[in-house]
Formats: sequence, structure tokens, C-alpha cells
Amino acid sequence: MKGLIFDIKRYAIHDGPGIRTTVFFKGCPLSCWWCHNPESRSPKPEKAIKTVRIGNTEFRREETVGRYYSVQEVMAAILRDQVFMEQSGGGATFSGGEPMMQAPFLLALLKACKTEGIHTAVDTSGIAARAAFRRILPFTDLFLFDLKHLDDQKHREYTAASNRLILENLRLIAESGVDIWLRVPVIPGYNDDERNLERLRLFIKDNQRSNVRRLSLLPYHPVETKYGRCNQEFKLTDLEPPSRERMLALQKAFESTGIKTTIGG
Repeated sequence: MKGLIFDIKRYAIHDGPGIRTTVFFKGCPLSCWWCHNPESRSPKPEKAIKTVRIGNTEFRREETVGRYYSVQEVMAAILRDQVFMEQSGGGATFSGGEPMMQAPFLLALLKACKTEGIHTAVDTSGIAARAAFRRILPFTDLFLFDLKHLDDQKHREYTAASNRLILENLRLIAESGVDIWLRVPVIPGYNDDERNLERLRLFIKDNQRSNVRRLSLLPYHPVETKYGRCNQEFKLTDLEPPSRERMLALQKAFESTGIKTTIGG
């Protein structure tokens, strides 16, 4: 069995607790306007232009994004840093793209990690069959779960998919008892209006469980150059990131849910 991976990042510190190795799966069913990893969207290997600077000279070269790995190859990369994971309370995080698009490969990796005693985290948008989530629940220690917009019509407009299945899967995971860190991207003018934020706060309160451990507010930052390298259209040109003051105000507002709220991570 092989899976399509576009990056493996060692010593990651923002993808779960401790020092982690993050494995980025290629392919995503969403097309978020603010996607920070446009190279992850296609479920196939693709060409991209990479700029390399040597001294004062820049060189542009074509590279292939995504290659097929076996479970053994991915595990070899993860196990290289097992001692650091153990010392820091870290582990392996499976991100993307959307790792649930390659659910059988993800399940095989999760099982392999549990055999080695490695803490596992799955970074997901939540859009996958409920049965697929049920299969991975016994082998997942933590879900990093994205909530992008609670208005279904706007979710469809900005991501090309409904949020109904996403919210159902979040409830499923919350009821399972597996730990959850919620992650909310803050996109000025798109999902940071007071109506959506209030709906989001109420939704979190209504579905609060002891296993919902953290809420991370992720401020938008420009990624237009990445779209150019992948020859993709970027729709949010000239959009400014939210100010520090705005993020601190949102952090204070969401702390009213009773869940630890952080900026970034």
C-alpha cells in the first residue's frame, strides 16, 4: 500500500503537543479561498515552480509536488525522531490537504504508530464519510479539527462544499471521547463578522465536552506567491491580515466558551 505525500516536516511544534513529525497528504475535497497549501489540493503529483536564491542570484526550477510513499517509508521518517517525541510528549501528525481522502493509507499509518507507542494526531477539515472516522478513532489520540464557517451557504461559496457533514463528524468525534483541538481560521471580511462568530461561540458551547481541549484562532496571512508557483488563481489579493488588537479581542471573546483559546498554532 502506498499514499501520495507532498511533504514530511520534522521538529514541528504547532501541529499538536510536543515535538512532532508532520506528514502532509496530497489531495483535498475543499477549495478554500484562503488555503495556505494550494499545492495540496490536487490528488495527483503535479509540477510547480520553485525559486532558489544563491547569493544575490535567483534561479527558477520546476519540481514535482507529491510522491508515493509506502507505510514503511513514512514510518522510517517518523521513527528518526522518536526519542525527541518521547522526551517532549510529541508524536506524529497527519495533515494535508485532507488525510481522510486517503483513509486506508492513513489508517495503516495510525496503526503502525500505535504499535511503536507514538502519539497520533489527525489534522482534518472533517469532510469524509462517518464510517471512515469511526475506523480511525481507536488509533487517534488527537484531532486538530478545522471550523471555517457555520453558515452553510457561505461555506459552500468559500470552500465549494457544504459544512453539514463536517459538523456531524465533529459531533461524532466529540462524543467518542478522543481529544480535540478546534482550529478556526480568521479571514477578514469572510468569516470574522459578528453573526458568524456568535454562531460559532454558541455552537462550541452547545457541543462542549471535556475532550475539547483547545481552540486555536489562526490569523490569515498572505500566500499569493504560492499560488503563482502552482499556476492557480488566488482570489484574496490585497487582503490584509487581522491586526494583533483584533486577534486579542477575538481570543477574549472565545475564552467565554470555557475552552482554552490561543492565537496561532
